[in-house]
Amino acid sequence: MNIIVTENKKELSQKACSIFESQVRDNPKSVLGLATGSTPTGTYEELIEGYSHGNADYENVKTINLDEYVGLGGDHPQSYRTFMEENLFRHVNIQQENTFIPDGTASELQKECLRYEEVIENIGPPDIQLLGIGENGHIGFNEPGSSFDTETHVVELAASTREANARFFDSIEDVPKQAVTMGIRSILKSKRIVLLASGERKARAIEQLLTGEITEDFPASALKRHDNVTLIVDKEAYQYAALRR
Repeated sequence: MNIIVTENKKELSQKACSIFESQVRDNPKSVLGLATGSTPTGTYEELIEGYSHGNADYENVKTINLDEYVGLGGDHPQSYRTFMEENLFRHVNIQQENTFIPDGTASELQKECLRYEEVIENIGPPDIQLLGIGENGHIGFNEPGSSFDTETHVVELAASTREANARFFDSIEDVPKQAVTMGIRSILKSKRIVLLASGERKARAIEQLLTGEITEDFPASALKRHDNVTLIVDKEAYQYAALRR
């Protein structure tokens, strides 16, 4: 695992942006795997800024997102479709039909999971996949105990994950209890993975990722089985791992 330690989240976001812009310049038809949540928003801000200066052209890029809440339509203000539109898509020249996110309102969720896995196979897999990491080690919405062999599937969200995401909703009662997510196996199909971690709240997770064993009790540890992972981590998130290495 290639590790880049930055001074702060701003520098972390700039480093991630540079990697993605280079990918798009090298291959204008790249497939980008994207993530939601607070950590990647800085990266998207940098990508938008870079686009305004002509650093990359997204007209022929395709994107595959990790997950979506069950029960939230794409027009719901807290859906991940809305998140991506507000934080990236509408600010660059990407084509709407080239952006792929699970349908959380599908009447038959198992069929939706199979359909989305076909999208990953037919459109991708991603040339580069952006990931965040949860405090409990989840990647995507693959919670502790998730099998490393899973592809796109429906998950029950852990209480800690719902609590962490409650800040985006009016109350924790409004946070969906399920999501459709790319599985660990789906994620590991990506040709390259860029994992971001920022802030002291992620420090224990990064310590466990870098010094702990590979175990389904800590989903992010599966990334050690991939041969092209870059961890971009700021000093606050790296502090405990640094003491152990």
